[in-house]
Amino acid sequence: MIYAFAEPLPLPRARGVQVLNTVAALAEAGYTALAVDLPGYGESEAHAVLTLAGMAEAVCDTLLARGHQQAIWVGHSMGGMVAQEACVRQPAAVRAMVLACTSSAFGKPDGAWQLAFVRERLAPLDQGLGMSEVARRLVPGLVAPGTREEVRLSAQRLMGAVPEATYRQAVQALVGFDGRAQLAHIAVPVLCLAGEQDTTSPPEVLKRMSQRITHASFHCIEGAGHIANLEQPKAFNRALMDFLLAHSPPRP
Repeated sequence: MIYAFAEPLPLPRARGVQVLNTVAALAEAGYTALAVDLPGYGESEAHAVLTLAGMAEAVCDTLLARGHQQAIWVGHSMGGMVAQEACVRQPAAVRAMVLACTSSAFGKPDGAWQLAFVRERLAPLDQGLGMSEVARRLVPGLVAPGTREEVRLSAQRLMGAVPEATYRQAVQALVGFDGRAQLAHIAVPVLCLAGEQDTTSPPEVLKRMSQRITHASFHCIEGAGHIANLEQPKAFNRALMDFLLAHSPPRP
């Protein structure tokens, strides 16, 4: 998930409660959000080779096409890695960042843990079972225990709608990401936002990131797993809004 804020923007291309909950809250507060479909997702054309750097470039191109040089980026999970790539590769395009339930590195693509991660994520597809089965297997482990069934099912529908080819490439792109050396060079304000019960990007990972970024703060959302914006939307939106108001109040 990627949001970009650069007032005034056209209405967001937003589908699904994962985006709409936050977009509606921002609109009520006087912000306009652009919810960007990364390459291969939603209505965006797929790239022949999907990389995090290519995704970052695509978001920057979208901003420029709308007449904006700079925005506040909000990236969830893989979107947080995309935002980090943009901040390093095209720093003029990033005014500030919210890095939610993400990481600064997966390590190396041929590491034992990374290879096991890829096998687990792709096993249902390799068995010919499709993205719906990927979602059915993975989502329960992404959300916090006790998450409402309608939230879990919504997350499964969102994941199940991702094209298989896009998902395969995204998984491979994730395991090669390592932005740890760049954290100290990030000069913009950053909020590192964690889910208390996130086992994919645990709170301590986000806290360590915040300690390595010069102008970063850390906040943990109680009762949330990896999909904090969907599991605890009010708390997620409140943390996001507090950060935006501190660094870019809406225009009167």
